[in-house]
Amino acid sequence: MRAEHFFTDAEKEKIRNAVESVEATTSGEIATMVVDRSDSYREAEILGAVLTAGLIALIVEVLLEYIVVTSGIRGWSDISHQSAQIFLHGISVWTYIPMVFLLFFPSRYLYRKFPTLKLPLVGRRRVEEAVRERAVRAFFEKELYRTREETGVLIFISILEHKVWILGDRGIDRKIPVTLWREFAHELSVGLHEKRACETLCDIIGKMGRELAQYFPRRADDANELSDKLIH
Repeated sequence: MRAEHFFTDAEKEKIRNAVESVEATTSGEIATMVVDRSDSYREAEILGAVLTAGLIALIVEVLLEYIVVTSGIRGWSDISHQSAQIFLHGISVWTYIPMVFLLFFPSRYLYRKFPTLKLPLVGRRRVEEAVRERAVRAFFEKELYRTREETGVLIFISILEHKVWILGDRGIDRKIPVTLWREFAHELSVGLHEKRACETLCDIIGKMGRELAQYFPRRADDANELSDKLIH
């Protein structure tokens, strides 16, 4: 699912209202963002294509060998003997390698078309690092650090990985422990898996607002420095 279609228009409005409501009580600025994926995982794409092409080529080669060897069978009594010959003949390198090469490209297209196939080939640590790095990049690309008192907070959702990263600016991190954001991120990640993304996100925004209001109460001259709308 594309990021722009992950939430319905009604859900996007609900999220915007939740952010707006929270920011009426605090000088903290909350930004929400959802992306298709955090990385292309090209190494997994190539590895998966090689393994898939190799497996298909192996199956085809064995079938061809079997057909050639058993083409002269005249009766069922020869089946055991002919089957044993398949393994004695082995796999022909001269046909196997070119077949793998030819199958590599459609196999790679398959992994590009269905990126969820890559995840089993990517380690958990690699996925977490990719989401974290993408969230940090988004924080600076969207200029969320440009708040007056460094009180910007990003709630980052990566759809492919079903991962969430919450990143606070320096002013936030000086007063609120990062472990709290991790707890909120985990709770939201569970909500994504349970198909309760909008409901859980709005709930997390409310909890964050209560925490922010304790340390960063709204000032009389406070201005809305970051957009309340969901970022894609």
